[in-house]
Amino acid sequence: MADRHLTYDPALYEQTSVRPWRERITLLSFKAPAVAALLIWSLIPLAMTLWFSFQRYNILEPTVKGFDGLGNYRYLVSDPSLWLAIWNTTVLVAAVLLITVGLGTLLAVLFDQEFFGRGVARVLVLAPFFIMPTVSALVWKNMMMHPDNGIFAFLLRAVGLKPIDWFAVAPLTSIIIIVSWQWLPFAVLTLLTAVQSLDSERKEAARMDGAGPVAMFRYIIWPHLDRAIGALIMIESIFLLGVFAEIYVTTSGGPGFASTTLSFLIYRYALLEYDIGAAAVGGLLAVVVANILAIFLMRSFARNFEA
Repeated sequence: MADRHLTYDPALYEQTSVRPWRERITLLSFKAPAVAALLIWSLIPLAMTLWFSFQRYNILEPTVKGFDGLGNYRYLVSDPSLWLAIWNTTVLVAAVLLITVGLGTLLAVLFDQEFFGRGVARVLVLAPFFIMPTVSALVWKNMMMHPDNGIFAFLLRAVGLKPIDWFAVAPLTSIIIIVSWQWLPFAVLTLLTAVQSLDSERKEAARMDGAGPVAMFRYIIWPHLDRAIGALIMIESIFLLGVFAEIYVTTSGGPGFASTTLSFLIYRYALLEYDIGAAAVGGLLAVVVANILAIFLMRSFARNFEA
């Protein structure tokens, strides 16, 4: 009978114990530059923002500077424009998500069907996503919503109504329309890809069982879109928190603070009022809000991404 007892082999022990450490060191040497660059890229700006948030630093008053403790934080919390900016940001993000996800789902289902000119229609729907935000904002401001020469004004006059100065009467609604127009192609592309990945045999079996268009959408297509909609909401939410160009080009945050969001409020503090300390506190608040939103969305939609 063969000897089943394990014998101690110093050479084998040294080889099996040293090799993992050598492999770890080798892997670490390859990862270290990328990790270091990432830390420098993210931590240094964050540390500088944190430092400025405790400083009394205004470019218009260079002689008045120094440690201010929680002064900038107290100023920001007591500023009524902060809460209005948070509210406007919430309304903007929620409205754009509702429009792009809802309309994007309907268009994705429509473009999955065969009809004449479907290829051209897809190109036209996806085109706005490739236009720069500044350019699209200028197009909407001067060609679509202009109170005198815009297309909307022409259509209102054609039915006997008075044209509307959109950016004065409904500034936040105008921003929502512009941003929704920009992000709708991304929603359509994402959801159309998900619809086309649905097994055709399932749809054919449902049709053979007598399922109509409404039942097909409710019980077959909509459950299949859970993952795509979850990913779409997460991506759009993070990017929509930083909407700036559309506001700057069209309303400049006005009238008053009617269309000022959190990102535009930070711009006002830093580059209009030259209050770097208050802008730094606003930047930290934006980072906190973005992380809270990301964590909430990840936990809410985590089940949709489980295999």
